[in-house]
Amino acid sequence: MENNGYRIVFLGPPGAGKGTQASLLSEKYGIKKISTGDILREAVRKGTELGKKAKKYMDAGELVPDDIIIGLIEEQIQGVDSFILDGFPRTMKQAEALDRLLSERGKPLSHVIFVNVPDEEIVKRLTARRVCPNCGAVYNMIYNPPKRDEICDVCGTPLVQRSDDREDVIRNRLKVYRESTAPLIDYYREKGIFYEVNGVGKVEEVLRRIEGVLRG
Repeated sequence: MENNGYRIVFLGPPGAGKGTQASLLSEKYGIKKISTGDILREAVRKGTELGKKAKKYMDAGELVPDDIIIGLIEEQIQGVDSFILDGFPRTMKQAEALDRLLSERGKPLSHVIFVNVPDEEIVKRLTARRVCPNCGAVYNMIYNPPKRDEICDVCGTPLVQRSDDREDVIRNRLKVYRESTAPLIDYYREKGIFYEVNGVGKVEEVLRRIEGVLRG
């Protein structure tokens, strides 16, 4: 599979492994990965005009408005033929704005890949996540446990569960996600570029399924 102008959007619930798959594809085929979380942090760090605007909302714990996110995405795709978008679009307004940006360049999306994982599997994955409060190492008590129970392999600090990895919080995030993303699924399905991939299984198995879709 060669990198021949793939313009991909990854959709899927939190904890589906989209970021992992996007990174693997990016490394393997030299496709630029654009993660909204990463570019927001980078813009804030560099103190760009859009970064300063975004920081005000982030510091207040508010969602960064669509127009700022869209502006940052526009900067990222300038002069780029192939890319993978992870975490964008999240709303219909963002999806329509992205379509306008790409059609102006005559380079529409090639694939929208929905990494589908059942809610119960997501809850199981995310409630098993533990982080080291000292060095930031991340573990999963099911798939990637530390050598000693609940103790960081790197620095020996007791691991903690993040507050947003509690079951009640995860179920609420999934509910919000389903409500906001369901319209996007229909929108891209109508365009004929929507592909659903089973996100359950080993990372390599899921990657092979995605590569199968891209090969057509």
